[in-house]
Amino acid sequence: MIHARKLKHVAAPREDVRPYSGSTMQSPVLVLNASYEPINICGARRALVLVLKGVAKTEEEQGAMLHAARVRMPLPSVIRLLEYRRIPHQTRALSRKNILLRDRNSCQYCGIVLPAGELTLDHVIPRSRGGLSTWENLVACCHSCNRRKGNQMLHELEEMKLLREPRPFTLHTSRHIMRMIGHSDQKWRKYLYY
Repeated sequence: MIHARKLKHVAAPREDVRPYSGSTMQSPVLVLNASYEPINICGARRALVLVLKGVAKTEEEQGAMLHAARVRMPLPSVIRLLEYRRIPHQTRALSRKNILLRDRNSCQYCGIVLPAGELTLDHVIPRSRGGLSTWENLVACCHSCNRRKGNQMLHELEEMKLLREPRPFTLHTSRHIMRMIGHSDQKWRKYLYY
């Protein structure tokens, strides 16, 4: 007697849909408030959790599909919260990454743009002279400018000047970063440029 094997039907992937990959789950997703105001960027994994919990709705899709045992769903590119969230004054953690983002990976003394690994952070008022680690006192700096400045104050150096006054992270800075990250994704444009 011959037993027929049960074959699971596997749908062929559509040509316009990219298959899921591990790095796809880390891809950036734009988060909108219920009012369609851009408020944050999160990873695709976090965005999926928000959608599955019913906290958010997918507004735009990436094109990749997540296949699970009982669910097949598109990975979001833009999600919108279903309830309006009052966002307190926009603050960001003071960190090397955020300083480099604010300064657009450019030395604030000579203007050269470098990869993050080739930049240092400089205290405008050196720590040895009472300078604190604050948004207003930290700037991105190339190695040669950092060596040249050393622990001196700017008024002691005639040839070195700040290109931009260092400021704390603001809503404007946050939106600018969202635009930089989403520049390559056409689906983000209508939410970021208004």
